Formats: sequence, structure tokens, C-alpha cells
Amino acid sequence: MEERTPGEVNAEDLGAVITAVLTASRLLVAITARSLGAVQDRVTLPQFRMLVVLSAQGETKLVTMADLLGVNSSTAMRMADRLAGAGLIVREVNPLNRRESLMRLTSEGRRLVDDVTSRRREEIAAIVSRMSPDQCRALVAAMNAFNQAGGEPPAFPHYPLGWPDQ
Repeated sequence: MEERTPGEVNAEDLGAVITAVLTASRLLVAITARSLGAVQDRVTLPQFRMLVVLSAQGETKLVTMADLLGVNSSTAMRMADRLAGAGLIVREVNPLNRRESLMRLTSEGRRLVDDVTSRRREEIAAIVSRMSPDQCRALVAAMNAFNQAGGEPPAFPHYPLGWPDQ
């Protein structure tokens, strides 16, 4: 890649980055689909995303959940109703504001998120184990930068692979 000032990306470099990210996204979508395979009869991908958000956020207002998922409140409410019916979340009226609905994972909902995440981690670990330590460090740095640029908060406050950013 040629020398350039920070923040300047030429078309060739940009194309290479976009191609690499699109290829990685196909791999990650395939891993996600396989990890959800065991629970596809219980939850849809959007419903699973709601469970993941609840797992990360803890008890959450319905309107906040809708914002986090990028859906309208009525869509979030229908998803929550289905998940509550399946015993994966509990929805309650907020005791501090009776017009608000709060939701949280049940132990079964937490178990489902943990099981799917565990399957996903195992598959990613198998792929990463075929990379060199230097490649892994570069991947961590690149993915952290990509996530930060996209506004995605870190999954963990520490380095899950044991490598600091370089």
C-alpha cells in the first residue's frame, strides 16, 4: 500500500478492505447460522439478537430495546411477547413508571444465549487456532478498530485472546 496521510484511503486500498470484510462477514454469518441451528425451532435470528442485547444490558426498557435493535416499539413488543411465551424472558411493568415495560432474561434465556455463544466460540477458536500469533494480534487490532469505527462497544473490558492492542 502506498504512503498517504492518516484518514486518506485510495480506491484500491478501500476496495481490498471492503472485499476482505465482505468475505469475513460471509464466514461469520455462516458460523452464526450453524451456532443457531440447534435452537432455530425456538427463536429467530432477530429474537436471538434481543436475547443477546438483554444478556449484555441486563434489565431493559422496551423502548430502549427497540432503539438498540433499530426497530419500532410495536415490533420489539411482539418479539418480547413471543420470547416471554417461550419462557426466555420476563416482561413486567416498571414499578417506577407504570407506562413502561421492563424485560430481562430468564435462566432458560441465559442458558440459550450461553449455549449458542459457546458453539460460536468453539468454531471461531478452531479457525483462529490455524493462525500465527502475529496474525492473531493483527486480527485483534483490526477488528477492534473496525468495531470502534462502527460504534460497536467492546464485548469484554479485557482482551479475550490475551493479546493487547498494538
